[in-house]
Amino acid sequence: MASNRIGRINEEIQRELSTLLRTVKDPRLQNALVTITHVDTTSDLRYARIFISALDKGQEAEMMKGLKSASGYLRRELGAALRLRYTPELQFIADDSIEQGAHILEMLRNPEVVKPANPANTHINLEEEE
Repeated sequence: MASNRIGRINEEIQRELSTLLRTVKDPRLQNALVTITHVDTTSDLRYARIFISALDKGQEAEMMKGLKSASGYLRRELGAALRLRYTPELQFIADDSIEQGAHILEMLRNPEVVKPANPANTHINLEEEE
């Protein structure tokens, strides 16, 4: 029962932070394309780990510094929007799961890496099916 509540809080934090990130005036975050991939809040609502993915991996280090410096502002605005007893302390973590998923998908589509389970099906081309 409590995990369902934490799940709803995680979704709400993710939704609110995604809108709040557009209001941050830090120049390190102005041109960065940031995606919040996942939020993980502790059961006592004291800490929230925010997993962030950047489109440009070259800007990721500067973007993380910008997020760390803006965490106080984001926490204050999040507290006003959510009205929880405790507003969790925000910890931003770089997430590369989107990049890993794209790499795995690329490997699966490579015929030298993945062989068909049944050699009789080598004539089937999956990309032409609709």
